Amino acid sequence: MSDNEGCSRRNFFKIAGALGAGSVFLPGLEAAEAQGETNSSTAVPIPVRTFGKTGVKVSCLGLGGMFDIRTNHLLLKQALRWGVTYWDTAETYEGGNSEIGIGQFLQKYPKIRKDIFLVTKSTKYDPDGLSQYLDQSLQRTNAKYIDLYFLHGINTPSLLGKDIRAWAEKAKSRGKIKFIGFSAHNNMEDMLLAASKLGWIDGIMLRYDFRLMRTDKMRRAVDACAKAGIGLTAMKTQGKGSVAVDSEAELELASRFIKRGFTDAQAKLKAVWEEPNIASICSQMPNMTILMSNVAAAMDKTRLTSAERALMDVFALETSAGYCAGCTSICEREIGQAAPVGDIMRFLMYYNSYGEVDYARACFAAIPGEVREKLETIDFSGAERLCPQKIQIAKLVGQAVKTLG
Repeated sequence: MSDNEGCSRRNFFKIAGALGAGSVFLPGLEAAEAQGETNSSTAVPIPVRTFGKTGVKVSCLGLGGMFDIRTNHLLLKQALRWGVTYWDTAETYEGGNSEIGIGQFLQKYPKIRKDIFLVTKSTKYDPDGLSQYLDQSLQRTNAKYIDLYFLHGINTPSLLGKDIRAWAEKAKSRGKIKFIGFSAHNNMEDMLLAASKLGWIDGIMLRYDFRLMRTDKMRRAVDACAKAGIGLTAMKTQGKGSVAVDSEAELELASRFIKRGFTDAQAKLKAVWEEPNIASICSQMPNMTILMSNVAAAMDKTRLTSAERALMDVFALETSAGYCAGCTSICEREIGQAAPVGDIMRFLMYYNSYGEVDYARACFAAIPGEVREKLETIDFSGAERLCPQKIQIAKLVGQAVKTLG
């Protein structure tokens, strides 16, 4: 896979069994815990990759913290034992309980802070707002510094102005952050290409999966960032869409991979890991089952065959009409008025494909009221004609208004 390959194919089931039984735990870790400390340096590591020009080695699998971490400290311990040391959170996650939970854990086990690559994000994009939220995050996480600080969910390069660069340099000089970057759910390719020319972006988290990685524009964008030394983290790697699907291609996909010894979900992770310029996959893993499954996939170096990748391509094509590729610069510009199409498609994905009903409704409710009120009166026909995925935008927006509103 890269710097640290992991285990061979013949050990895949052995890995999964060992993870389940706990036999990979080393005495040093147990001794450290008995003394009231957790030391991840004693863990059996999953593969690591170099994060861009930073030179930092990060675990190829990252713990996505979009859940209440206060009640999941056992999960953090387990992640450490298995070498998952890239931890991602944000000031908005679970009303702050994600950051607070990490802070409580670091307070209890302060010696492990040096082993954690801690990432958090701000939904304010001006220098004053960034300072306010950074100080809040430092307090919540009980950390003296954040390894990688993101402007969260931006989709226009204009937000990455000289004032943000100056702010980042000052935050670095004061030791509050080590690296700066942004996350992007929409217009990812344009954002990556723009960032590659700036010269000061250290890292980017982007929506990236077996669907998006097929396109020429995404390949060019990823290559440009790699040449610029920007570390890349993939999120939303399962490629789920606004519409839950149950196609013949999906069933064949799942059946084929089960015969090979892993699930289709694990195969989708493997597809992303086969792109060497992706340093880590950030995966929301709120329970032990998902954590163990993803770790097992990370430690097994079996590569997908050309036939399996082709099957994924067929599945992607068959289900494209239910998957928003995030190219909102096309549809939202055509509409000509405020209508966050890409965000609405993502909220429907949370609702229909992830089953995160409450979170989807909370996200939809955050859209300004005057915008929500006009959604069903907007003519989306022009945007639908231009949509590369041929998504029925009007129908799905109407569904969002009825189910999420």
